[in-house]
Amino acid sequence: MNPNAELGPALQALITRAEQALDRMLPAEDRSPPELHRAMRYAVLGGGKRLRPLLVYAAGHALGHAGHELDAPACAVELIHAYSLVHDDLPAMDDDDLRRGRPTCHVVFGEAMAILAGDALQALAFEILADDGPDSTRGMAMLRVLGAACGAEGMAGGQALDLAAVGRKLSLAELEHMHACKTGALIRASVRMGALSAGADEDALAALDRYAAAVGLAFQVRDDILDVEGESSVIGKTAGKDAAADKPTFSTIIGLDASRARLAELVDEALAALTPFGERGMLLRELAHYSAQRAR
Repeated sequence: MNPNAELGPALQALITRAEQALDRMLPAEDRSPPELHRAMRYAVLGGGKRLRPLLVYAAGHALGHAGHELDAPACAVELIHAYSLVHDDLPAMDDDDLRRGRPTCHVVFGEAMAILAGDALQALAFEILADDGPDSTRGMAMLRVLGAACGAEGMAGGQALDLAAVGRKLSLAELEHMHACKTGALIRASVRMGALSAGADEDALAALDRYAAAVGLAFQVRDDILDVEGESSVIGKTAGKDAAADKPTFSTIIGLDASRARLAELVDEALAALTPFGERGMLLRELAHYSAQRAR
């Protein structure tokens, strides 16, 4: 099943653009060391929703910008996302054998090579950003945004909170904070980097930050619902894994009905934040709906 079949033609075209750019920016498989490069390409180019690069492009579009300068931040956030998935799937972390409908990176290449592939993808993301931006001030701002999204107050911190939460009953506020770090930080960074690349002013950045915070949390609420209702063959990863691991989720803490209600609230928040952008916010609106309604 195509994970992006639910998206319209404009976003489908941007997925193609992102995948072509990723293919160019990743090292060729026959370059030394070839096994590492094969593992990197396997982790990145094996399908996926490409939500984060789409958010970069859509944020730029909302500000009237669709230039090639968006390709570097779009690829950088997807490389960071791919690295995080490789590491999250490791036996020491979430211990998963299935990702994007096929064996995880460590199953195919071994744990050591998967760790190295994740490390190299993270480094490549920052290299791409550092090599690109013609405006050094804007480039430095994007580097800071991406670095913060990866660190102790972003994905790494969120994963630490996730590991510590196993077997515990979190409050809704604690759960939302954990996911604002683990999943939401990179989604917020994607939108902000697209906006920075397009030269957004402070008002636009504030509105887009509100949008991204709502979409990031909506994405995770939908993930938790799919963990209960989805099938592994459709969602591309092991269904029911969080429940089996005794992890707190929206569905276990507030129930499925309340989770669906919270999801609707978050979509409304995201759409309201886009009011200043009018028609130019069309792609961001579509992505907000997609994040909450996707089947995988």
